[in-house]
Amino acid sequence: MAPPDKNAGSGQSSRRESAADQRARPPYEQARDELTELVRRLEAGGLTLEESLRLWERGEELAGICEEWLEGARARLAAALDRTADPDKPGQAPGAPF
Repeated sequence: MAPPDKNAGSGQSSRRESAADQRARPPYEQARDELTELVRRLEAGGLTLEESLRLWERGEELAGICEEWLEGARARLAAALDRTADPDKPGQAPGAPF
């Protein structure tokens, strides 16, 4: 499951940037695990101000990545639930979420 493309439909250069961005973007679990490790390191202390700021900035970036993944998952679940709520849609068994 890929995060939603914020630049969809905005031109060819945006599509290229978007594809490059997705290659650099870690999967949800990897971003979450790295964020957890950064928090642990910040809470442990003993870092210089510059190191702390660098870790904080990376943590903000990772939190944004995780949020994008979660928003995409919420959208997929909402769409699946909408399909089950509309029994007149063809190809859907009543009560089947997917």
